[in-house]
Amino acid sequence: NFYRSFFMGLLLLTLAGAQYGRGLGRVFRRIGPLGLIASFLIGIAPIFYVFAMTETTVANALFIIATVPFFTAVLAWLFLAERVRTGTWVAMAAAAGILVMVGEGLAVGSLFGNAMALLVALLFSCFAVIVRRQRDVDLLPALVLGALFTCVVSLFATGGALAISTHDLLLCLVWGAGISGLVGNWLFIKAARHLAAAEVTLLMMTEFVLGPIWVWLFVAEVPGRYTLIGGALVLGAVAGRAISDIRARPG
Repeated sequence: NFYRSFFMGLLLLTLAGAQYGRGLGRVFRRIGPLGLIASFLIGIAPIFYVFAMTETTVANALFIIATVPFFTAVLAWLFLAERVRTGTWVAMAAAAGILVMVGEGLAVGSLFGNAMALLVALLFSCFAVIVRRQRDVDLLPALVLGALFTCVVSLFATGGALAISTHDLLLCLVWGAGISGLVGNWLFIKAARHLAAAEVTLLMMTEFVLGPIWVWLFVAEVPGRYTLIGGALVLGAVAGRAISDIRARPG
């Protein structure tokens, strides 16, 4: 987490500096108190993400995290007074497949990992609601501060024991700067400006669909039967909601 977040924060800070130049400090100040809260949320989420990935199966973790759109819809309804369409409520009911996966987690002793994945989903949803609330503010600095927060927490959690192999350091570089920084954050923010929310949701689903397949193929981690059933319900609900939104959009 320390090295991944370090490389991600460094890349995002470099991109922000290239974009805003001497006005970078002003952009950081503009995020305000809500931006700082968003930084905390996006900074603590990777800590629990690692727990989720190590304490339960990748399939369990990703399928549970796939419920982010539903938590976001409910939180936006509660705190932003955004109306939740009937189709979304129906989709959320269909996403009860998460209960199937949690039930299997109880049987195999991975309840803690499932709970961590659920917490990650809640943290990302809260972050998304703040982003909606701060539509007129560029929250890229919040991602930089979030990466810094993750580094600080990781530093204290390890007691400063941060020695890793060169191989792992290079993996953290690819993961942090390439996958999380460039693709997962910067390019995603850029793409989201040109896509409808439903289309973004569908694109995000590729991570949840392909993630379990990669570990199945390369790490021989085979998802359980109920994980696949529950995951199919969750992903089907998310896809159904997104497709419905696209069809309902004018033009």
